[in-house]
Amino acid sequence: MKPLDPEEFRRHGHLVVDFLADYYKNVEKYPVRSQVEPGYLKKRLPESAPYDAEPIEKILGDVQNDIVPGITHWQSPNYFAYFPSSGSIAGFLGEMLSTGFNVVGFNWMSSPAATELESIVMDWLGKMLKLPSEFLFSGGGGGVLQGTTCEAILCTMVATRDRVLKKIGRENINKLVVYGSDQTHSAIQKAAQIAGINPSNFRAIATSKSNAFGLTAEAFRAQVESDVESGLVPLFLCATIGTTSSTAVDPLGPLCSVAKEFNIWVHVDAAYAGSACICPEYRHFLDGVENADSFSFNAHKWFLTTLDCCCMWVKDPSALVKALSTYPEYLRNKASDEKSVIDYKDWQITLSRRFRSLKLWLVIRSYGVANLRKFLRSHIKMAKNFEGLIGMDKRFEVVVPRNFATVCFRISPIEISGNHQIVSKEEAANNINAKLLETINESGKIYMTHAVIGGVYVMRFAVGATLTENRHVILAWKVVQEHANALLNSS
Repeated sequence: MKPLDPEEFRRHGHLVVDFLADYYKNVEKYPVRSQVEPGYLKKRLPESAPYDAEPIEKILGDVQNDIVPGITHWQSPNYFAYFPSSGSIAGFLGEMLSTGFNVVGFNWMSSPAATELESIVMDWLGKMLKLPSEFLFSGGGGGVLQGTTCEAILCTMVATRDRVLKKIGRENINKLVVYGSDQTHSAIQKAAQIAGINPSNFRAIATSKSNAFGLTAEAFRAQVESDVESGLVPLFLCATIGTTSSTAVDPLGPLCSVAKEFNIWVHVDAAYAGSACICPEYRHFLDGVENADSFSFNAHKWFLTTLDCCCMWVKDPSALVKALSTYPEYLRNKASDEKSVIDYKDWQITLSRRFRSLKLWLVIRSYGVANLRKFLRSHIKMAKNFEGLIGMDKRFEVVVPRNFATVCFRISPIEISGNHQIVSKEEAANNINAKLLETINESGKIYMTHAVIGGVYVMRFAVGATLTENRHVILAWKVVQEHANALLNSS
């Protein structure tokens, strides 16, 4: 057995690349959402592992026959669900290089290039976003590549938790309070649970349609003052640029002003929409970030960089290091002892880490800022087109303002006929929109997901798949109309 024989690797590698190239070429032909039933794969695969080796050709045949039917095709041009996970040739090849070198880059000494490239790329990207200099290594801050936003929020929450407990005593951890809005991603609640925050001290502050479901400084202040009066200690606010449900934007400037009064750490979660902010016309959504403590966005969502790649910056790296650092004897080395290098193990939850910066470096270099902006703008333009098609059909309505490339829409309650003595017209509208979405997704032609915003069930149309063109958007609208016609006529 020769697990890394160069010639065998070359032959197998060509077969896998050819397989994936054909997959991308034909991905449009597959049902977007997997059509299998739970437990389908157990019926197809053997009960135990093979005793003898099997050829790659047979394995790839089984991938095509058994695995592909169970995949929901995130790279399909007809994929409009959740948020995008955009891929690219550069991202894929960068991942190949990272996997090929297979370094475990916990500290500088373990692979200097892995650490130094990450620091350089994060400053590049910070400058593309016009982040304040305090977030860059050149300004005393710095950036790190985490796996996901969940990790970014947890790391920053733990950093400020330890900083505050050092002042008030660890026995007072039950007094700490974490804030978000009712639109903030559930990652903040999960982070609070892991960080030991009392579950009763997690605040999901109500938002409303009148403020486009953004968290207002007034509501935030009222909650903080109430907690202080109750003897609690405000700790952490997660403000969002582009919420999951509707891509709402929290006003950073006013929120940071309130937070500053009460010494609250502000983390800005721009997981989805941060990518768009490299375009000058969308950078204003980050106004006020200069007064935040940390900022993150997911390059693996809408930035052509394959999963996983969450870009996070902090103004005070020492806060992370103090909370997350361990230094066992077997990791000791001269460069670390002299504090002349960055050891990224102290900026994250895990010790081991992948060479993620390679793929981000390849993406930025292969496409350049100009083409990345063009890519993002093309999706936003397609979303505008979809919004325009909705406006031409009086049966439908856009429920919340579109900020980026996600449109939240529904069949209007006005179109819902029948006896509504049992349920309200709004509830009837929610039910029929849920039914419409399910029939659309069952068709396999397109895939969308939903949200409930202010009690209103909406269908979310998120443009962002790399292969999507305007013709796919037009096709998607026709699919929506066809299913709406059938549903409204039958009801």
